[in-house]
Amino acid sequence: MSNQGTRTIRGLFLSAGLLGSLIWANPVSAFVQEITAMFRPDPSNPNQDRFTNTTPVTGFCASYPGYCINVFSIRLPITAASSGALPAKPSDPRQSALWKVPAQWRQLSVIDSSGEEATVEVRINAIGSKYVLDRSAAELVGGGVSALQAHGMLWGGNWLYPPSPCKGIGLASYGSYYFSFVWRTPEEANCVKLAQYEIPKMAYEYLEIGYELRTPNPLAMSAGTYTGVLNYGIGPNQDFDLGDMMLPSDSALTLNFTLTVEHILKVELPPGGNRVELLPEGGWQAWLNRGRQPARLFRDQTFRIAASGRFKMNLECSLAIGNTCGLRNGAGDEVPLKVAVSLPFGLNDQYGQTVNKLPLRLDGVGTELFQAVHYVNNRPGTLHFEVEREQVGDMLKQPGTTYSGVVTVVWDSEV
Repeated sequence: MSNQGTRTIRGLFLSAGLLGSLIWANPVSAFVQEITAMFRPDPSNPNQDRFTNTTPVTGFCASYPGYCINVFSIRLPITAASSGALPAKPSDPRQSALWKVPAQWRQLSVIDSSGEEATVEVRINAIGSKYVLDRSAAELVGGGVSALQAHGMLWGGNWLYPPSPCKGIGLASYGSYYFSFVWRTPEEANCVKLAQYEIPKMAYEYLEIGYELRTPNPLAMSAGTYTGVLNYGIGPNQDFDLGDMMLPSDSALTLNFTLTVEHILKVELPPGGNRVELLPEGGWQAWLNRGRQPARLFRDQTFRIAASGRFKMNLECSLAIGNTCGLRNGAGDEVPLKVAVSLPFGLNDQYGQTVNKLPLRLDGVGTELFQAVHYVNNRPGTLHFEVEREQVGDMLKQPGTTYSGVVTVVWDSEV
């Protein structure tokens, strides 16, 4: 069988070519890997309220995405080389091929420029590499067998089938000098392959990891860019432990996280909606025919809102009366105007309650925070304007006059 040949197991293939020379290196540096994720509201999918991992996928998930539901893989240019010969059937498993990875959830904080903080969780749930020998596996076991048989004899079973507690994923490829593999890592524990024959030299050509993310709720975060760092040690008794014999080219792996949050806050009034006329129930003519004073003057002005994050609402007035706006006629008579807001389902107040005729005040109390439970896309809300009965009586004492004022309602995403 040619040393250049490649064979597949179970019809599955990981790209691999024969390594012309083994890589021997000392652990002297840290490798930095960027992890990026983004939240941007999608009008076509308003129920999408999670970050999207935008880190380029490399390694086995790129070739076999069906194995990677909610899992991502990265092939890292981190190598390892044996510090000496791996002994046959060692009593200490650390003298053979040992793998342990940070399979438990680990937390890190991501912070934006304003100091707002959120928590990200990460776990490594798969590991992979390609071991390369300085001579054929068949030569190491005495010859007379195929490459696949030789790899199995060398380790008491080939690396398609991992030792417990690691789990097989069904991906592997091999040649006379090498064997590539991917294992699931459901537990943070040693997975050991014991050499059954002495191996003079061996190297790992790369380090491949599968990882899962738990990202914060982007709807509860302000728009911005959040960054954070998670550091792993690589080497004997470190986070990524390759045993005592296999020395890595990098002594640490640094994951740099960048989470970008882009929110939408858009409010639209219908044509003419910026001019509000206050009327009694049923219009003036109905009240004139009855000869009675209206109970109130009001107008409910609809608007449409799209929102995916937090915002507050403020009130500004050309005439302030107490904690609200006012109306004035030409003679200088003034009456207070009550202003309130109702928001569509999915936009709650700071206590998690629905918003129905919530008063807007000049001091902003009560409207300091509204929170999108999910992305609300172009849904109707209402501004309520009202002059109460007592003030209506005062206005009717000045027949033929017009009361007017300017009210500005502000939706502010800077919370």
